[in-house]
Amino acid sequence: MLIIPAIDLKDGKCVRLIQGRMQDETVYSDDPEAVARRWAEAGARLLHVVDLDAAIQGAPCNQGCIRRIIRAAGVPVQVGGGMRDTRAVDACLAMGAHRVVVGTAAAQDLNFVRELCRVHPGRITVGIDARRGRVATHGWTRTTDIRAVDLGRQVEEVGAAALIFTDIHRDGMQTGPNIGETRRLAESVHIPVIASGGVGTLEHVRALLPLEALGVIGVITGKALYSGSLRFEDAMAVSPEKADFPAPSASPRPAGSIDKPSGET
Repeated sequence: MLIIPAIDLKDGKCVRLIQGRMQDETVYSDDPEAVARRWAEAGARLLHVVDLDAAIQGAPCNQGCIRRIIRAAGVPVQVGGGMRDTRAVDACLAMGAHRVVVGTAAAQDLNFVRELCRVHPGRITVGIDARRGRVATHGWTRTTDIRAVDLGRQVEEVGAAALIFTDIHRDGMQTGPNIGETRRLAESVHIPVIASGGVGTLEHVRALLPLEALGVIGVITGKALYSGSLRFEDAMAVSPEKADFPAPSASPRPAGSIDKPSGET
């Protein structure tokens, strides 16, 4: 299982929020590039970068910083936040992002996601952020009536390469990931799922490991790493990675064919 450090950007700084509230921020570094190098040197094989300002405003805000992170990291970087039109997605991929994470736009327009997946096969991940099982959008400021499981099935159908599931109530709280909802989503789709939100200790990482058989290929963690309640090296030691992180496809592949453990549905 991949241990994926998060780098959340606000005003060009590396921060962490509590349950997505912009006013509840802790600044961990004013040098996100150095943070990216730090995790790469520690052995991370994928970084998760979110433009928090863009998530709220709906358009990229920290592009220069993201470009420098991608150059500095030397490992694949997936980028999300404000990816609501083709121009933003194209620009991010042109900067060298491994994959782009689409959230709000996926809940609003499946045809948009379908077209992105057609043009950029294997490079579009959908972020599903939920409160009590319902999808939240616009930087988590609005909650819809869409069930997370339903959205997961829909975006799989239109070609999404992977899903990132975040339980908003647990994000930044370090109380443990929502195992039940993560399992429910993974059992409902054939594409890989990445867990996010709530990881605070090594035991929380261990609790996710049984879900690997269902297609949960990784976990994103931020505050725990920066606060020191979880050591990256320890997390890596208890979750040996069995394969390289999947590279983007050269051509479209059927939903369900992307890196899901054999024999699972």
